[in-house]
Amino acid sequence: MALLRTRSAVFTTLRRAFSTTSTTASAAVTHEKPTMSNYLLTHDLASQIGSCMPISMMRIGTLIHNIELRPGEGGKLVRSAGTSAKILKEPTAARRVLIRLPSGVEKLVDTRCRATIGSVSNPSHGAKKLRKAGHSRWLGRRPVVRGVAMNPIDHPHGGGEGKSKGHHSVTPWGKPTKGGYKTASPKKKNRII
Repeated sequence: MALLRTRSAVFTTLRRAFSTTSTTASAAVTHEKPTMSNYLLTHDLASQIGSCMPISMMRIGTLIHNIELRPGEGGKLVRSAGTSAKILKEPTAARRVLIRLPSGVEKLVDTRCRATIGSVSNPSHGAKKLRKAGHSRWLGRRPVVRGVAMNPIDHPHGGGEGKSKGHHSVTPWGKPTKGGYKTASPKKKNRII
């Protein structure tokens, strides 16, 4: 019963808000109340933030996220915190639309692919400061140890006394590992057949 009373109260309020105004002198002086048809014409309900729809139904310059690469596959691009992509060109005859990704790369995507309007929330995620080493461990990140601090058995840069860089990087079998080293290959000789 309470639900019916609430519904009737909501409908009454909506009817009052969107009812047509009479053309009297007092109505001409004051601002007119918006009618339902005027409201639908001025507010594009399809381009509300958070709506998911095919890219072909979106305008140029719309910020989007969670973009599919193939229709019906699910969102693959622009999903991390605070990111958004921008639609640059309208769909062409080839059914492709040009999108600028957060990295600056411009990519052609099928217009049948779906995307969500707006940007992903939590833009300050990357600026968050970790207070102590344990904080990164809680996030599942293991410590990073430099190669020069290891033993020669553990890393090609390892070994030596103190902070030494006195020898070239070698594999556990003594072969050089860094650039510039080429294995000796026999020269091809021109053969006369």
